[in-house]
Amino acid sequence: MPATRKKRYTSGRRHSYDASIFGRFDAASSTDRVVHFPALILPCSLSLSDSLTFMPRIISANLNGIRSAHKKGFFNWLATVDADFICVQELKAVEADMTEEFLRPHGYHGHFHYAEKKGYSGTGVYSRLAPDNKRIGFGCQEFDAEGRYTRCDFGNLTVISVYCPSGSSSPERQLAKFRFMEVFLPHLQELKAEGREVVICGDWNIAHKEIDLKNWKSNQKNSGFLPEERAWMTRLFDELGLVDVHRVVAPEAADYTWWSNRGQSWAKNVGWRIDYHVATPGIAAKAHSVSVYKDERFSDHAPLIIDYHL
Repeated sequence: MPATRKKRYTSGRRHSYDASIFGRFDAASSTDRVVHFPALILPCSLSLSDSLTFMPRIISANLNGIRSAHKKGFFNWLATVDADFICVQELKAVEADMTEEFLRPHGYHGHFHYAEKKGYSGTGVYSRLAPDNKRIGFGCQEFDAEGRYTRCDFGNLTVISVYCPSGSSSPERQLAKFRFMEVFLPHLQELKAEGREVVICGDWNIAHKEIDLKNWKSNQKNSGFLPEERAWMTRLFDELGLVDVHRVVAPEAADYTWWSNRGQSWAKNVGWRIDYHVATPGIAAKAHSVSVYKDERFSDHAPLIIDYHL
């Protein structure tokens, strides 16, 4: 489990808010304020000298099937981790498969992008509060049909769950992955140009650098560590100015987030770091702790947890 966070100002629950990110504060009196959150007004008993901060915990988790992860205890764990936003990938479910527990676990709001194909792909975002706006898909018919993109806006903060294609199953899927990379890059440019603070969480299916997988030498010709894929990730960071948040907090850590089910990969920690928080520089600079949760195993991926101090 990540270390316990500092106490946050609350309004009956465990939330606290920063006006520059989420809205504004009005001084109702010397002792009372009203916090204006999109579509929500929360009364807080705080003095005018109190400094309000928002310390969100954002989790990215590839579930490899929401029903499977549920059976392995994912939603029980979710109740214990004090997360503000949880981005999930690989639902492997359509809307008819989603129970109340999947849609609104522990009072979270859930928004989802389902694949047209049953038992395949899918993404979602859980949040404590309802978003101002949401976007399902990023405007490419081929990949929107696969349920790969869920966006939720909260004031000036955008949280996105993305599931980039894997190319490991066949040459045809690798070509599809390259097509995705080609159309997704311009979308990321447009997203950054909006001027919002953005955190894009998900399974990017690419290990960027040698430190990001155990056996990098033997994988240089394999999907997920191809030169073209790694160069594309470099463009995100060097040309677009987005940030690999994990590496801001832990630049030298050999942290992996995915392990093959073959052999003893999990037991021997022969893994890959392919799950990321990719963010705009402003919020990336506010990240202060990162962890990969491995005490329990909900899928072939482990949840990536990053705390921000806004």
